[in-house]
Amino acid sequence: MADPIPNPSMRLDGEEQAPVLDDALRSDPRTVAEEIIPVVEESAIIGKRQVVTGHVRVRTVTDTVEELAHASVQRENVEVTRVPIDRVVETAPGIRTDGDVTIVPVLEEVLVVEKRLVLKEELHIRRRIETEAVEVPVIVRKQRAIVEREAQDSPSLLDEGQNEKPI
Repeated sequence: MADPIPNPSMRLDGEEQAPVLDDALRSDPRTVAEEIIPVVEESAIIGKRQVVTGHVRVRTVTDTVEELAHASVQRENVEVTRVPIDRVVETAPGIRTDGDVTIVPVLEEVLVVEKRLVLKEELHIRRRIETEAVEVPVIVRKQRAIVEREAQDSPSLLDEGQNEKPI
């Protein structure tokens, strides 16, 4: 479309002349040509894609290690002391406890013109509890994981139909 108002910045030989501020102020405002400067904007679009860069293989190895197990164990020892009595009794005494000693009577029938019950001896049984720390070697299994990575030379995109997924 042709401009009805001639542009003073154009020469007749087709070369464009830059407007001078003094010329613009002296001339009629309708004769000054307006220049339109377009404003340009760039925008960026960011996207993501999955790329296989390698594979990882994980395996476990079980090692056996001998360690010392620590525990407290109790052992009960019994000490038997024979105490001679040689006394005649009317009835058999029962088993009794005196502190930590259990007393068990041992009887014997003696043939005399008459029959008498004679207490021959008593067994004094004392219990003692000992605690000792013991160390017993035991075999313990421990597992460890070994991770191996296999890098690919050139990354490739995962196809939608593949079942592999990167770890």
